Amino acid sequence: MIKKVFLILGAVLFSIQCKSQQVQPDPNSNEFSREKTINISPKLVVGMVVDQMRYDYLTRFYNRFGEGGFKRMIREGFNCKNNHFNYVPTYTGPGHASVFTGTTPQNHGIISNYWYDKFSKKGVYCASDPSVRAVGSDSEMERMSPHRMKTTTVADQNRLHTQLKGKSIGIAIKDRGAILPAGHSANGAYWFRGKDEGKWITSTYYRKDLPNWVQKFNDSDKAESYLKVWNTLYDINSYTESGSDLNNFEAGFKGKETATFPYDLANLKDQNEGYDIIKGSAYGNSLTADFAIAAIDGEALGKDEITDFLTVSFSSTDYVGHNFGVNSKEIEDTYLRLDKDLERFFNALDAKVGKRNYTVFLTADHGAVHVPSYLQTVKIPSGYFKKDTLSTKIMTFVKERFKVDGLIEKVDNDQVFFAYDVLNKNNIDAQNLQKAIAHYVLQYDQIDKVFTREQLLMGTYTEGIAALVQKGFNQKRSGDVVFVLDPATILYSRTGSTHGSGLNYDTHAPLLFMGKGIKQGSTTERTTIPDIAPTISALLGITFPNGATGDVLPFVLK
Repeated sequence: MIKKVFLILGAVLFSIQCKSQQVQPDPNSNEFSREKTINISPKLVVGMVVDQMRYDYLTRFYNRFGEGGFKRMIREGFNCKNNHFNYVPTYTGPGHASVFTGTTPQNHGIISNYWYDKFSKKGVYCASDPSVRAVGSDSEMERMSPHRMKTTTVADQNRLHTQLKGKSIGIAIKDRGAILPAGHSANGAYWFRGKDEGKWITSTYYRKDLPNWVQKFNDSDKAESYLKVWNTLYDINSYTESGSDLNNFEAGFKGKETATFPYDLANLKDQNEGYDIIKGSAYGNSLTADFAIAAIDGEALGKDEITDFLTVSFSSTDYVGHNFGVNSKEIEDTYLRLDKDLERFFNALDAKVGKRNYTVFLTADHGAVHVPSYLQTVKIPSGYFKKDTLSTKIMTFVKERFKVDGLIEKVDNDQVFFAYDVLNKNNIDAQNLQKAIAHYVLQYDQIDKVFTREQLLMGTYTEGIAALVQKGFNQKRSGDVVFVLDPATILYSRTGSTHGSGLNYDTHAPLLFMGKGIKQGSTTERTTIPDIAPTISALLGITFPNGATGDVLPFVLK
């Protein structure tokens, strides 16, 4: 009887095992091969950065947006409502590098737009490269490449993953906005040369001459067409989400008595650096969208099953913000017009690549502060800082305290750089000098916090401004003492907005995803800028950028 039960049980188990094996496809069968080779990656990834975009621009202007731009991304895609930069300084160069490398200046090395290079003893620009020359311009000012960025971008990793078959193209009015996102191995990066030229250019880092499609675009005089009157898109009286048009907090353009609409760009051109005036108007974004659409065809992006990468930075929002401030009619009009440019760009992607064939994300490189002179009128603590005065005081203090001249090499980017040859010659301990300066600077009016090199290298900060300073501190390139200004206190003119701090007005930036492989929804869970590149890498199934420290956002991906 027992033997019979075991025989029955064995037969049942054998049957179950056979059925279990039957659901697994044969590795050599066509079915297995088909499942294995299904391509879930988009044909094109478009990474967009809106320069100086605060998150609240999405909500503040939401009711005035059309259905095909920002609203389309929110409606069809995923909105990360609590997205922040997790380092300082919040500037354009570090911002673009961090978005696409998935890490912070601590690792990618772009510690500012400009910084003091203590090895060459001179200031350097984040994208400058004396070993290359401009292509499309004779200017000596346009010698640019990504060589100062130490790590790879997600676009680089896509190039490596596809055996260099996937293209990578970067586009922006600003050179650094085009160059840093596209990465080291890009097929091309193109930026706008204003002045008396009004053309899109590149450098010999990428190629020896402009491709035909770029030359054709330049020959079309498209830039010339934007030298026209900039007036509000709608009745200015309907612009209720911004302050009065005439006020004391805006700079405006040379040659126009007041910073008020309308602006005749053609008549103001000669007094405002020629074609550069387009950069400082809403039309700079329209010109960028025109060029990006031309690039889709010109570079045959998204035309096959191998993923291509297009990075687009809309730079004019930053120029307008710096000139007129975050509460201006000009900034409101710029975003209403950008919304229409985005709709036009998305429609072009739908038609040229296919609505289900591309993935796009949109974020910013930093936010911006309200004009402090305006904040003062509504009794919010704010102010203006004079760096040169502090620099002189630091050098005087150090000379009197240590009885040695020349111990400080430079005060730059809210950092103090030591002259180590002078320290060594006079047997002065660097840590003692750090502590002395830190204590002195902290007593100075408008200084909120001070950190020494020793603190940032030896300690681990997990929250607050200290953590942001540490993630922005590069062991090799940064200085020896770092100071932080009071909230809403800036080194800038009394008109217009700026950025750079670790406060929410500078760190809280939009993050929208849309397209193939992206869920529909939103979250208020905190996300950070370095999370973007790992998330896109996971979508594509490729290796993360080699210095990436961000996390994949699983709730974004299908």
